[in-house]
Amino acid sequence: MHPVTARAEWKAHWGVPLAGALGYATSVIHIYGLGVYIEPISESFGWSRATTTFGMTIATLIQAVFGVPIGMLVDKIGPRILAVIGIPLTCAAFALLGTASGSAWQWYALWTLMALATLPVQATVWTAAVASRFARSRGLAFAITLCGASVAAALFPWLGARLIAAYGWQSAMAWQGLAWMALAWPVILVLFRTGRTPPPAKDDAPVLPTPAPEGVSFFEGLRSPVYLRLLVASLLFTFTVLALVVHFVPILTDAGLPPARAAALASLIGLFSIAGRLGTGLLLDRFPAAYVGAVIFLLPVASGLILLGAGAQGAVPVAVLIGLTLGAEVDVIVYLATRHFGLKAFGALYGGLLVALSVGTALGPLAASAVYDRTGGYDMFLLTTLVLMVAASLALFSLPRPAFGHE
Repeated sequence: MHPVTARAEWKAHWGVPLAGALGYATSVIHIYGLGVYIEPISESFGWSRATTTFGMTIATLIQAVFGVPIGMLVDKIGPRILAVIGIPLTCAAFALLGTASGSAWQWYALWTLMALATLPVQATVWTAAVASRFARSRGLAFAITLCGASVAAALFPWLGARLIAAYGWQSAMAWQGLAWMALAWPVILVLFRTGRTPPPAKDDAPVLPTPAPEGVSFFEGLRSPVYLRLLVASLLFTFTVLALVVHFVPILTDAGLPPARAAALASLIGLFSIAGRLGTGLLLDRFPAAYVGAVIFLLPVASGLILLGAGAQGAVPVAVLIGLTLGAEVDVIVYLATRHFGLKAFGALYGGLLVALSVGTALGPLAASAVYDRTGGYDMFLLTTLVLMVAASLALFSLPRPAFGHE
């Protein structure tokens, strides 16, 4: 049976979302950490921005291929062992990116290694652990866990810019990867206890049974029209918004802002995505999740209009709007997946959605780079953003009432 109150869930399992947040931040270090490195890498080797960002495209496509198998592995052995192995591998792989020598093929090989290293820390690992421990307060627990990406979006551009200024971009990547491992790994070891790994018993700790998995099978979920709509919304969202995040610093520097100022403004995205995630988590526990997501997915439309009309002068409101949306994307998708399909095959089904999220992440920044290389600016990509985010919003708005849990 489920715990009676959300308070009981938090009292027993508060460490899981907090540790999961650090783990999720680690899983996106190569995505949110790349933006401030794009210009110095391109200038050092005489590369186009498309060449520089193509490494991330390789990494996210590899992650997409393994999304479902990793989800099935989570369903089979649980998340903890993958998390403990994946944190040091991911941080070390990011540090190795700094060994790039100017060969594009070596650069792509380093990114392939980056992709393989991040497989054990994909979002499925952290969200599955939270779903196994939280039922009544699942929306807020997901929000806190996924705030890890918000912390990454706020911290990594600032940290990267400081390290680049002090040591150059190659040494900066090594220091950033190793410093983050020293912070995140001990917390994961101590606090990341999932439904398959009970925490040490304490006399005064409430004993809460792990909810028995309920839901549809993997193939039943795949055949559902709801699943198709979630796939479409996931793909369109990451294609557009992740491209805006990765290219936010270059967009502003092209408009005349100094790199340090642009990086500071990029950190606002992360700060406001924390507010967006926590606010979204509270809303998801109180209102129909499809409507919450549909409204939030329209915020990038306003961001694109401001950038097209005001350029760098609108950087602050654009950062705020992107941050609020970035704070909702995975939260909404993963919450809707648990409510429409249950937890029986959650790892595998969310792994499939992670494929769409990864493909969008892989192609969006590359497409923005290609638009810049061809046209000398980002206006065409911003116009595309308007159309795609309206379509993503409609895909969520049309969802039926969930079959599992409460609304």
